[in-house]
Amino acid sequence: MNRLAGVTSPYLLQHADNPVDWWPWSPEAFEEARRRDVPVLLSVGYASCHWCHVMAHESFEDTAVAEYLNVHFVPVKVDREERPDVDAVYMEAVQAATGQGGWPMTVFLTADAEPFYFGTYFPPEPRHGMPAFRQVLEGVVAAWSDRREEVAEVAGRIVRDLAGRSLTAGEGGLPGEAELAQALLRLTRDYDEKHGGFGGAPKFPPSMVIEFLLRHHARTGAEGALQMAADSCAAMAHGGIYDQLGGGFARYSVDREWIVPHFEKMLYDNALLCRVYAHLWRATGSDLARRVALETADFMVRELRTAEGGFASALDADSEDAQGRHVEGAFYVWTPAQLREVLGEEDAGFAAGYFGVTEEGTFEEGSSVLRLMRDAEPDEEARVAGVRARLLAARELRARPERDDKIVAAWNGLAIAALAETGAYFDRPDLIERATEAADLLVRVHMGEAARLCRTSRDGRAGDNSGVLEDHGDVAEGFLALASVTGEGAWLDFAGFLLDIVLERFTGEDGQLFDTADDAERLIRRPQDPTDSATPAGWTAAAGALLSYAAHTGSEAHRTAAERALGIVGALGPKAPRFIGWGLAVAEALLDGPREVAVAGPVGGELHRTALLGRAPGAVVAAGEEADAGTEFPLLVDRPLVGGEPTAYVCRHFVCDAPTTDAGELAAKLGG
Repeated sequence: MNRLAGVTSPYLLQHADNPVDWWPWSPEAFEEARRRDVPVLLSVGYASCHWCHVMAHESFEDTAVAEYLNVHFVPVKVDREERPDVDAVYMEAVQAATGQGGWPMTVFLTADAEPFYFGTYFPPEPRHGMPAFRQVLEGVVAAWSDRREEVAEVAGRIVRDLAGRSLTAGEGGLPGEAELAQALLRLTRDYDEKHGGFGGAPKFPPSMVIEFLLRHHARTGAEGALQMAADSCAAMAHGGIYDQLGGGFARYSVDREWIVPHFEKMLYDNALLCRVYAHLWRATGSDLARRVALETADFMVRELRTAEGGFASALDADSEDAQGRHVEGAFYVWTPAQLREVLGEEDAGFAAGYFGVTEEGTFEEGSSVLRLMRDAEPDEEARVAGVRARLLAARELRARPERDDKIVAAWNGLAIAALAETGAYFDRPDLIERATEAADLLVRVHMGEAARLCRTSRDGRAGDNSGVLEDHGDVAEGFLALASVTGEGAWLDFAGFLLDIVLERFTGEDGQLFDTADDAERLIRRPQDPTDSATPAGWTAAAGALLSYAAHTGSEAHRTAAERALGIVGALGPKAPRFIGWGLAVAEALLDGPREVAVAGPVGGELHRTALLGRAPGAVVAAGEEADAGTEFPLLVDRPLVGGEPTAYVCRHFVCDAPTTDAGELAAKLGG
């Protein structure tokens, strides 16, 4: 019996009609494995994962494979986005055993949840050196039946190895000038000067590293840091990884030139990149950065916003093409003939040259991914806008990619921060409203009456899984950004509530952080990873929010916790800066203060806007003109108007500048 019909995860629901007798992750599944004396097949993926769909179609929808699975295993299906703790623990084992990882992840476990054999995607027939999935299943069954002692020995060794990997907080000491300079030097060596970004193919958008580069430039004036950030952003914005018609970014580029993306669009990528481009505009005034920030914000609102006011997780990479086939990228790619059909001969020729559409194509079957081959001349801008509008309207008639509409707390926290700041920078109050509505949903549904944050919701109903460290850190970050933009101190209070839970439930005795709470479900190891992957690590996300909250409130406990957590950045930053970019960005804020800005005056007024546009790394802003504003923002206590005029106060490292009523003077104080 397939047991996935009643779950909230769209990914698990995609498998609810499989002939496989799937169980969700639960104690009952492992009890069943023990009762039947069979291994557990753990299959981990997510709803917008292309190869997850492929393996599902090839194997999990095959009745013969399903029958074999049902007889010899207890099959357990996990959505990695709902259970990042389960995913992290077994992905660490997969990577340690095979040297690589990815999704779908396929792991064979004992009834004690101990892993003994690993893989990712397995094809239905032997291919490219990979065994067929049926061969793998038969091999595991043979080992389980004939070499049980060997299986137990392997499983025990893996669990012991994982258990010995605990990290301490202060391994590298507090990161200082030397460590951040070393990190910048290492990034310079890894930088792709020709194409932007770092490393080779596949190439992922380095949003968190770019935040570090922008903050480092603001603090030190290092032009090389700003150049790497600006050039990488320009390359991505001109490439196929960016949707040239509808805005928003795909997950990554399969090549180093940013030409062909893996087409799934994730909320977290777009939230992080929206904020990056807004911050790049703040640093440089770039028209390109402004356009991309706003288009990405509008994409999130238009295509990912749910009826409840939150933001859905992702759009699938696959959709139906004109022949009814479910293939990757069908919604986004074009041929010259398709351009002619929509635009006519003359405009199609112009569009083909402008967007790089050729007869040979850059993708499959002669199709091309749209990218900008050059910037439009001033006299072409109207023509480009018209072509884009007509192509977008035609694309809307195509079969759309499926949407994974579950709400993930952490990713919505990232979106709240991005939309609030983008709305404030570019005078888009509608974006601030959308950020506020998403924050309201998190408070109402994800925090609810339980006084604890839950990881996901769907259709306004909270999921069963508790929030992990990244949820608390990223949601607190979003609330803090919203407090600074709106002048509503309730968001500061909510952030403090979440960060108190971090101190109480996620922090070890020596200050190290864990990805799960101390009262969470016990897995074979308590996950703990300070490195960035697609999103900021929970460790560094929490450190950043703790530091900002301490700057707002003067809380020594939160400041100390942030500093202890940043010790890991001192250790890893100089060695692997590409994988701890957000930690380096937080370290820049620590070195700069961060600066504390109190604006006694109207929210949205000139001084408030000037404060928000300040480039000082991690500066916190409190604004309000009511007599009791200090009850909401501690920074506003005893900060009166000067001469009846709106007044700004800037403090740093326990020293305060003279108050100013002049926006230009305030901007100079926050210029970095």
